[in-house]
Amino acid sequence: MPTLGSLPTDKPELELAFLANGSRRAQVTEIAGVVTVTPEQLLENGPPSALPDESLVLITGASPFRLRGRITTVLELLLQRMSRDGSAGLAVTAAPGARQPFPPAIVDQAARLGIALLITSAPAERWEGMHEKIQQARLMFAERRAAQLSSLVRELPAQLADARAMQRIADWLARVLDCQVLVSEPERVLAASPATAAEQLAQAIIRQSVDGILPETLSGPHTQLISLAPASAADTVLAVARRTPFDEADLRLLRHAAKLLGLVDQAHREYRAASGASHAARSAAFELLLDGEVEKARRVMANLAPGLLEPETARVFVVETPQARRDLAARNFSLSVGQQALVVPDPRDDRRILIVHPIRSDDDTGAEVSAELTRLAGALEPPSSLGGSGVYSMTLLADALNEAIIAQRFAAFQPNSVALSVHGSDLVSLLPQAEAQQWARRLLNPLTHDGTQWESMRETLPAALAYPYTVAARRLRLHRNTVMRRASRAAELLRMDFASISDRIAVALAMELVTQREVAASPRLTGSEAPSLARLLGTPQVRAWAQTLVRPVQADRRDLVSTALAWLTFDTHVEPAARALGLSEVTVRSHLRALEGHMQRDLATLAGVRDLQFSLHVVTGQPDLRSGRPGLSVVAC
Repeated sequence: MPTLGSLPTDKPELELAFLANGSRRAQVTEIAGVVTVTPEQLLENGPPSALPDESLVLITGASPFRLRGRITTVLELLLQRMSRDGSAGLAVTAAPGARQPFPPAIVDQAARLGIALLITSAPAERWEGMHEKIQQARLMFAERRAAQLSSLVRELPAQLADARAMQRIADWLARVLDCQVLVSEPERVLAASPATAAEQLAQAIIRQSVDGILPETLSGPHTQLISLAPASAADTVLAVARRTPFDEADLRLLRHAAKLLGLVDQAHREYRAASGASHAARSAAFELLLDGEVEKARRVMANLAPGLLEPETARVFVVETPQARRDLAARNFSLSVGQQALVVPDPRDDRRILIVHPIRSDDDTGAEVSAELTRLAGALEPPSSLGGSGVYSMTLLADALNEAIIAQRFAAFQPNSVALSVHGSDLVSLLPQAEAQQWARRLLNPLTHDGTQWESMRETLPAALAYPYTVAARRLRLHRNTVMRRASRAAELLRMDFASISDRIAVALAMELVTQREVAASPRLTGSEAPSLARLLGTPQVRAWAQTLVRPVQADRRDLVSTALAWLTFDTHVEPAARALGLSEVTVRSHLRALEGHMQRDLATLAGVRDLQFSLHVVTGQPDLRSGRPGLSVVAC
């Protein structure tokens, strides 16, 4: 923008000289054009009736001040008109080295009105076209400034709370003004461009904090410090520095950017405050749910998420991820499922995220939420894992959380790092499938030689092993004798005793693997390839599963493990187990019911007994898993 101190010209002789060197403010006064008049015109017509804003009035021709009297009066009127119309300055042509061309009365009046007085030695013809050049320069400057402001507006984020918005504006400002930019609070840097700006501008910020002043310049770079929120007494400051001074146009652009940065800073502060209050309320609601205070939790969440906690049942999920990524992951989970679930970082574990998903009886979004949580967990930086509970009453969410935590620990051993409701996890799916197929095929090999015999066995044997023969016959719609005959034949071929619970469990597991879990293109067996059952149960996944089931059993004050081992040793018969333990049958049955409650397994089913036997064996080493078939011990490797 043209100023009195820097006219846009390639003619050095047109440079204006200020009387008494002029003030700094006068030198940076912008001018919009040049109005030329002669002394004769002033004397004949008086001052112009109107002058353009920010114009420079140039009196050309011979110095008018040789004529005293009327010309002085006209100049006084001209100064008053210039003051009224906001003119920038009054200049006259004078010979080089001329003394003060203005009378003292004019000098005093100009000083009172704030109008700069200047002289130029260039003749009038040299000033021809200067008005048009100034107008063109102003137009180019306006176009450039409009482009800059448009570019600045484009840097505004879609949401003022955007964490990167401040850095983007700082980068823009550093690029446009060719300077170093720092946005900071007393305790931290919010944005810096380039990254070394903090070191370069530390001197200015320290001086402000010590002296309580905003220095215009320091030794070295020219520096500007602007408070982003003086009205709110916030301590956020914009500091910029460069080797060349900032002109008035640069300062205006700087102030525009500071306003936008102030808005972003205010939005960040308000967002943090609102987010902190929301986080505190959600954490309080979660704690109330764990304490069984469902109604209080609902009241806490009534305004934040109306109706979210109204259902009577819910699932709990636990996510574990590296500490440095936990808060970001929590925000992502909240953005994705926050309308359907309560998401809070665990205050007790800085790597854990807790999620409550209330479930309505008429709502079919439960699977969608589980799928979305699984997807988000899979996208987390490893090592991360997700565990989920089964469906619990709202008043029992502490139990659901415990199950979800156990499931999350178990999930760490899963290929996809996800375990939803480990109590409901299927042991068979946790086994290494190829090796399990080999073990099962080798065990059942005597039954599969004859195709016709195998068809009858695969139809009858699973039910015959799982139920009394009368019940199995009814379910299969066969005669009881047929079921008994086929079971006896299978036991004979396998060299096993189906009165032994261990043998029945082993054969039932093998039948399930071969008939229901067969994998495609199973490798052909050789005599030394088939693994043992003990090896199948020794994988980390199965070990985690077993520890999950047995841990609450071991925590019971009663010796439930001894009762379970005795009951299994006597093939699930209560009477001999009670005698061996020196307990009453009532006590043994009570212990078995407690086992069912802790493990969430039905011990009246073969699958429930199998999970009890295998989990105890993995955790305690007992009971031994021995097959009745000579030469085929399922614990030998």
